[in-house]
Amino acid sequence: MSNESKKRRVRGEGGVRWDERRQRYVAEMTVGYNANGKRIVRSGYGSTEAEALRNMKKRVQDYRAGLTPQAQHYTVRKAVENWLEFGQGARAGESTRAKNRVLCETHIIPIIGGQKLQRLTVQQVDEWLAGRAEVLATTSLREVRRCLKNAVRRAMIHGLVEKNVVELAETPKGRPGRPSKSLTLAQAKAILTATAGDRMHAYIVVSLLTGARTEEVRALRWDHVDLDGDPDADPPMPPHMFVWRSDREGGDVKTKKSRRTLALPQQVATVLREYEKRQDRWRTRADSKWVETDLVFTTALGTELDAHNVRRSFRRALGKVEGINPKEWTPRELRHSFVSLLSEYGVEVEEIARLVGHAGGSRVTEQVYRHELRPVMQTGAQVMDNLFGGDGQKKSA
Repeated sequence: MSNESKKRRVRGEGGVRWDERRQRYVAEMTVGYNANGKRIVRSGYGSTEAEALRNMKKRVQDYRAGLTPQAQHYTVRKAVENWLEFGQGARAGESTRAKNRVLCETHIIPIIGGQKLQRLTVQQVDEWLAGRAEVLATTSLREVRRCLKNAVRRAMIHGLVEKNVVELAETPKGRPGRPSKSLTLAQAKAILTATAGDRMHAYIVVSLLTGARTEEVRALRWDHVDLDGDPDADPPMPPHMFVWRSDREGGDVKTKKSRRTLALPQQVATVLREYEKRQDRWRTRADSKWVETDLVFTTALGTELDAHNVRRSFRRALGKVEGINPKEWTPRELRHSFVSLLSEYGVEVEEIARLVGHAGGSRVTEQVYRHELRPVMQTGAQVMDNLFGGDGQKKSA
């Protein structure tokens, strides 16, 4: 059929022509005009006119949906990398950024990073999450999903994808996380004895004997520690520390109830006095390389410790304790041990909740932090023996 005899397309359908250089049909449609009055054109190519028109209509639909021309080639990897670089905002601290990068580079980019973002489906996200659920605990799985969701949301804002399919996918249940546990009194005493002299000893003593969170101990400053107290005050003021800061974004403690002042056990005050002298020796040895932060717990150059430093040094110190497997313990379990030991000693759970600064009150303390230290629960048997006698015989009147 000659060109003259072809049926003319109606206005608004666009035009199709043969591109000699590309050896393909090209379909074009004007979709609007920019601020300078120049036409905005969307094109589609194909080996047939029909294919070219289909591709063009897809580009037109993308334009009307607010998508940029780059959207058709934009991958999950590019979206995630863009979010990591520019999308986390000023509120995200260095530790948060580092954690997010590890999650993305381990669990997102290698697995679905090559997928075109526009073609990503809810089914694909579900399958990806199901695969990650085999290797991640539920909490980590939520964090990974959050990273991808935020990356896709940023891509939406920039016109690179029409909808966020990650928001439509539910987080499955991941692998069971390692349950927290508590040291027994014998184990706690063994650790305090075996780690004496280790540079982590003071950190362990403060954490175990005050119940402060590990991020609160890392952020503790000398101007928030009073090792002498005021015995002449009415009532007398014992040695104490102000738990007013933490190694969190903004430096504040976790909740309002976490802001508290704790009396220091004598052993803590004694150990901190010795540790202060050790830190003075570090300062002298480092000379001009010393960084003054006023932090209680620092590196040998005065710089702050991060969570990885503390975890690694803590497990190294536990290697000195006979009968303790360092790999089975983390610094935060010193806080769990504080709660459990106080409970075992008979301290009311409401008072323990005040000491550790739990916003949820005694419910959080009891359900999450308190661990039964006795292998056999004896309370019931002891009370029944007291009531009915311990020899199994009914006493005569």
